[in-house]
Amino acid sequence: MSQGRKRRHCKRNQRSAHRFMFAYLLLLASPCSCFLPNFWSRVLTLSWNSYTHQYITEQAVLNITLDTLQQQRGSHAEEKTRLGRGFWRALGEVVHANADMDFLSTTRSDPVYHFDSERVDGATAMLRTFWARTLLSARANEHQSARRSLGRLFHSLQDFYSHSNWVEMGQRSIYQHLLQPDEPAIPVAEGGTPTCMECFSATCRNNLLPRLTSAQADYRLLTTGYFSTFPPKPEGKCSHGGLLDSSRSMAAKGGINKDSTSPLFSPHHFLHVEAATLASEATLSVLRDLRDTVGHKTFLRLFSVKQAPALVFVMDTTGSMFEEITAARLRAHSIIRNRADLPGQPGSFLLVPFHDPEVGPVYETDDPHQFMEYMENLMALGGGDEPEMCLTAIQLALTHSPPLSEIFVFTDASPKDAHMFDVVKALALAKQSKVTFLLTEDPNYTTERTARRSRRRTRRRKRRREPLPPDRFSLYSSLSSLSGGLTIFTSNSDIHSVSSIVEDNTAADKVTLLHVETDQEQTSSRSFGVDGSVKDVTVHITGLLSQCILTDPSGQTQSLLSEQGSLASIESFTGLYRVRLLPPVQPGQWNLEATAVGHIAFNVIGDSVVDFLYYFATVTNETHPGLARLEGSPVAGVPTFLVLAVTGRSPRDEKVSFSHVTLLGAEGESLKKVLLNSSSFSAPSSSIAEDLIGWVDAVPRAPFSVRLTGRDGGGNKLERVATEMVQPTHVQIQVLSAPPLVPGHSTMVDFNILNHGPDRVFSLTAEDDSGYLHTRGTQRFHIAARKLFHSQVGLHTPASAQGGATVTLTLSVHAVDPADTNYAVAYLTVVPPDPDTSPPSCSATRAQSFCPPACNESTWTVSLVVSDGGRSGLAALKLQKGQGTLTLLPAPAADKPDEAHPDRLVQHKATLAVGDPPLNVSQWALDSSEALWGSYTSSCCSAQAELLVWDAAGNMKRCRLASGQQRPLKDTRTEHGKRCTDWWTAMVRDDVKPKKKSH
Repeated sequence: MSQGRKRRHCKRNQRSAHRFMFAYLLLLASPCSCFLPNFWSRVLTLSWNSYTHQYITEQAVLNITLDTLQQQRGSHAEEKTRLGRGFWRALGEVVHANADMDFLSTTRSDPVYHFDSERVDGATAMLRTFWARTLLSARANEHQSARRSLGRLFHSLQDFYSHSNWVEMGQRSIYQHLLQPDEPAIPVAEGGTPTCMECFSATCRNNLLPRLTSAQADYRLLTTGYFSTFPPKPEGKCSHGGLLDSSRSMAAKGGINKDSTSPLFSPHHFLHVEAATLASEATLSVLRDLRDTVGHKTFLRLFSVKQAPALVFVMDTTGSMFEEITAARLRAHSIIRNRADLPGQPGSFLLVPFHDPEVGPVYETDDPHQFMEYMENLMALGGGDEPEMCLTAIQLALTHSPPLSEIFVFTDASPKDAHMFDVVKALALAKQSKVTFLLTEDPNYTTERTARRSRRRTRRRKRRREPLPPDRFSLYSSLSSLSGGLTIFTSNSDIHSVSSIVEDNTAADKVTLLHVETDQEQTSSRSFGVDGSVKDVTVHITGLLSQCILTDPSGQTQSLLSEQGSLASIESFTGLYRVRLLPPVQPGQWNLEATAVGHIAFNVIGDSVVDFLYYFATVTNETHPGLARLEGSPVAGVPTFLVLAVTGRSPRDEKVSFSHVTLLGAEGESLKKVLLNSSSFSAPSSSIAEDLIGWVDAVPRAPFSVRLTGRDGGGNKLERVATEMVQPTHVQIQVLSAPPLVPGHSTMVDFNILNHGPDRVFSLTAEDDSGYLHTRGTQRFHIAARKLFHSQVGLHTPASAQGGATVTLTLSVHAVDPADTNYAVAYLTVVPPDPDTSPPSCSATRAQSFCPPACNESTWTVSLVVSDGGRSGLAALKLQKGQGTLTLLPAPAADKPDEAHPDRLVQHKATLAVGDPPLNVSQWALDSSEALWGSYTSSCCSAQAELLVWDAAGNMKRCRLASGQQRPLKDTRTEHGKRCTDWWTAMVRDDVKPKKKSH
């Protein structure tokens, strides 16, 4: 290495060290009050082997997902790398919702969200609310809302084990009462009850009073540490503790938190692993309950596991669109046919028709045959001349489709709803979804062509005499460019061939190697790398080419427009060139040299599982250390962190490495190079993923995209491109809370706008996809430089709104002088006014035999009663584990226990074994208070069983049965109880032959 290079390398390392010290000093000025939020927190607190909320959550979700897949099919060892980019994006949403509890101003200091300050009852109620909302959203297929509720639930649940004295009491199992109200509860220490003794060192051993560490059931008390000054800490209470807790110096001094392995931040650091272990087990327990409640298929869809890309069509249905609708229909049929034999989920299908003035309805399904029925029923009828309600239809497609989707818009008309552009742009960027337009109309519109199109739509209309503006499609081009899609101007005769781009881009495991657009009317040279993991490379070129030369890594060339060769094949249509590299594709650097007339776009895609996700983040300086994700666009000219997660890497890919990202301008030019560091040095063993982090010393002021660069195992350059254009800004907008929507009630959503630029006037546009906003239109207001503006918008939820539905609220803020824009997206869930959150219960009432050592010579039987204490009533039961059989009957009326043989009881007798589908008992005409009696019998060689019980609201109870099980409280029988037991014994004997036996 030359001396100059050594000096530059040295200076770079010094700058990195200075940045780290700056971040660390920034942390020392801020308090901390929970398990560390994410991987960067370990760096900031110098506790390299601490378990964070991120690690606990990721590990639990991955383990349950792999277990679910293993139960269904396939090998566990290789599943992790094939989960798909959608899975890692979905998991990231759960992780970010978890971390946001530490970062958002509305939750970071509230003890109810963190089990602080002995607010155990309130925190427990909040946990159950999060569970109810998760379940409500998951059952309504509102997966993004479900993931956000689940992340919030995980945060509070995990905090309990770090902030309470549960571990100090010697507990080695999770506290079931937190999410199961009928499980035994431990009383919480009252306000005047001292809980801690003084501690004068960083490590506080034995500072809890004896009753707070007792394992005796009748003597135990729960407590959690007080944090900072809100609420005030009573004398003698425990503090959260640590260097950043201001209450640690108040009597009793010290603290009890187990957030990290650092004694500086966690006085009970020596119990960190035990607390993290229980937090992990509690997280796994929630995920098992969720999977068993919604079913394996819905659970995998919730996390987008092995999901094929969504197929999303936005279709103009006016009379001139016959050829376009036919092309889309045939293309959809081809895609569905090709996916039929592929492993994994078929993905979701979405169709949004539009014309003027109607938009929708939204046809959404995961059944490909149902989707084809929608397409077959689509007709090109009516409508008038330009323009149409296209952007409103795209808004619906974006709100209903999963993140990372590609929206394909078929139309020949310009947008009538141009005011929706900022909202649609915000949704596309927030969900990282691409919008591609297939336009069967030449932008150079002439009077005669206008007349032909008008006649084609309807013979009864008068001939239009004036030309339409030549830039009427500019909003489409802008939207496709910033979202990373394409705008293709083609013809009716070529639309079917051009629609092959739909099939190319919705194939599984597609990655982008190059995406660039240019308006230069000259020769343009573009290069892209093909690494060893890439197969089936396709190049899409839009525009009008006069020459295009392809060069492979060895220097061999082929003129694509004038000759056939060994490098690639080309198909040329109006508006689109489709180039396929011929196999075997040589790894290395390829080059395209093209001469075009006017606008041209290159998009190179390949088949590979290796891809990446990214977000921008800042170090928090409020109540918790860590990297808080930036929502919306980053602020131009200021420093920030860029965090990436590489997906699809196999454990065998040890030689694959990533060195940097390049921020690319609108025409592919390099704006900034950002070096990357791995977070793996600070991760506990068996970390599931490697986060890469880069320091951006100043966000570029021009729009840019992100390209990741590294090397594969063979030393070839490995490049991936995220095609959406990041829009730097000088204004930020943050939604402070996402309150639930209650049918028949109004709700206010608060937000802040921070102006990083000069004094100026801003306009705010608020839109929702359900029409619930009180007022529509644009608000205007003045914000001084570096000042904050607080406001709110109101929504009214109609009484007819369905529980579990999600309303997407999009806020877009805009300034003219100088031009600036940013956005925020909030997802609001409709919840019933008084939801049933009480799960069913089951009680073992009698055990008939205990098992001898020779298990194969005898059986054991336990009787049980299953009931629902809520308002919903019993809905279904399933025998989850065990080798025996469960027999069920409705219980006799409490006032007529001797009526043992009415017809309705015999008709509804049923037996269950493991592997049977859930038994629907709602058809038994039970009211909400009626119970079921059951008897489980099994060989003594299978000593345990597990029964799942659901009520009509979806609440689940997991009932565990065991040989020799006996509950004295239930066995202390009255005469009525004895008669009921005798009734049951008679019913399960062969004395009564059932008229009907159902499974």
